[in-house]
Amino acid sequence: MTHGSDMDETAKDWTEDVLGAGFEARTLRLPGGAEATLVRYVPEDGPGAGRPPVLYVHGYTDYFFQRHLAEAVAGRGYPFYAIDLRAHGRSIDAWTATGGDANMVNDLRLYEQDLDAAAEAIAADGHAGLVLLGHSTGGLIASLYADARPDRVTALVLNSPWFDLRGSWSDRSLVTQAVYVLGRIAPRTVVNKPGEDYGRALHQATGGEWDYDLRWKPHGGFPVQAGWLATIRRGHRQIGRGLAVRCPVLVCTSDTTGPDGGEAAVMLSTDAVLDVAHMHARAPKVGTAVDVAVIEGGAHDLVLSPRPAREKYLTTVLDWLDATT
Repeated sequence: MTHGSDMDETAKDWTEDVLGAGFEARTLRLPGGAEATLVRYVPEDGPGAGRPPVLYVHGYTDYFFQRHLAEAVAGRGYPFYAIDLRAHGRSIDAWTATGGDANMVNDLRLYEQDLDAAAEAIAADGHAGLVLLGHSTGGLIASLYADARPDRVTALVLNSPWFDLRGSWSDRSLVTQAVYVLGRIAPRTVVNKPGEDYGRALHQATGGEWDYDLRWKPHGGFPVQAGWLATIRRGHRQIGRGLAVRCPVLVCTSDTTGPDGGEAAVMLSTDAVLDVAHMHARAPKVGTAVDVAVIEGGAHDLVLSPRPAREKYLTTVLDWLDATT
């Protein structure tokens, strides 16, 4: 992969973001005609100075909409940015217009281009260093990027990172072998469709606390394709073999693995998407200086947990950053 991106090819103008006042966005032009979208938070009292910027990397069936995360991070003096990766959220239309499918890529290494472009744009804003804050699939992507770009990443924070599939070892092995074969011969074959209970528990329209665009984050997610799951499994294999991330790492998880469907109260107080035990088992494999924090009563996306779990998560992350950066 090419290290870096051509800034001359990057749209340079910031415009008001869909989140409205206080948020701005710019398009990142990527090799091959793809696009990602960089969002920045511009608080009324100005950006932080002297502390490394934080770049949020969302998960699967996801995009950046968590205003309160930006406000909390900036409130501690860290400039806040978020990226909507290619094929996600603000970047979906550009991807599907060229024949791609929402949220689907067949090579996780493509996201090095997205994050390189984001890192260069953030540096051009006058900031030094880079804290990556990755959730779920974004946690996997951010971990692999920190391993590939040790000179760029100051610290790595992982919110319920996707380090393995749920299920027994035999089930995971069978799925993996199947998607490796299908990923080569029929990468667009749909192999799974996520359930809707977790999404419904989150969204205001179905009794949840959060308002976001259901075109970009539908309750039932997007159809999972073989080619995408195959590259995810290759990423999991890299984690299992061990990375060599040199910067400090914080892995945050819920205290409990929940069922993948059920009542909203259960969906929001456990990790109803991934297996917490897998995160704990693989966290030490990410780097040489890894801390693990367990958030009691946390949801899969810890920052969307009900109070007091989400305040505990935010305080844990920001206190850790204060101590390590």
